[in-house]
Amino acid sequence: MSHKEHKRIHSQRLVLQYIVPCMESYGLCIVDNFVGHKCGEKILQEVLALHQSGKFQDGELANQKSGSNRAIRGDKILWVEGNEQGCENIGVLLSKMDKLIMYADGKLGHYKIRGRHKAMVACYPGNGSGYVRHVDNPNGDGRCITCIYYLNKNWDSKVHGGVLRIFPDGKSYVADVEPLFDRLLFFWSDRRNPHEVQPSYATRYAMTVWYFDAEERAEAKQKFRNLNAAKKKEAPPSEAE
Repeated sequence: MSHKEHKRIHSQRLVLQYIVPCMESYGLCIVDNFVGHKCGEKILQEVLALHQSGKFQDGELANQKSGSNRAIRGDKILWVEGNEQGCENIGVLLSKMDKLIMYADGKLGHYKIRGRHKAMVACYPGNGSGYVRHVDNPNGDGRCITCIYYLNKNWDSKVHGGVLRIFPDGKSYVADVEPLFDRLLFFWSDRRNPHEVQPSYATRYAMTVWYFDAEERAEAKQKFRNLNAAKKKEAPPSEAE
């Protein structure tokens, strides 16, 4: 059996024997040492280079102007496809994530996963900034799985903070996830998993990808089109043109 075949079977087993059962039982799943130290280091170097390029912008909230939300979320973000120059290893990471989701398709609830968002590279600058409790997809925009990859070496949450705390809906416990280097986290994106990023006192890097359920995404797009059409009808002629 070829090395590639071994890796494929390993990935399928990881999904069927670990990720799917975890998601069914807890609504979240942690995979440590996801790509290995060597590959993780290359990804980190690419993220550091992106950050140093000055292209990151303040993370924004829906319906809020930039700069008005520092108390709610304090991260700086950059959207990447993974095929940009200098993002080759980020591309490898995204491909590995996609393969896991492909193997899990049809086994994660009722979802038919047929696409994803660009990757959001996020940096909390370490000045006590965080992100207050929120839900990724509270209103049915199509996102069904949140997938986060962490890039923080020698992270000590007692000193550095930055824990992602998940409040699983209807459960008596919370799940505290430390943003450790080469750690991958999956959880449901909807109201089942309100979560927060606790204040970070060291620079904290993470990369987030949201996977879409085909049906919910199509419905969300149609609603958006209908809303835009209605707005154009209501607008004066000069605005609608």
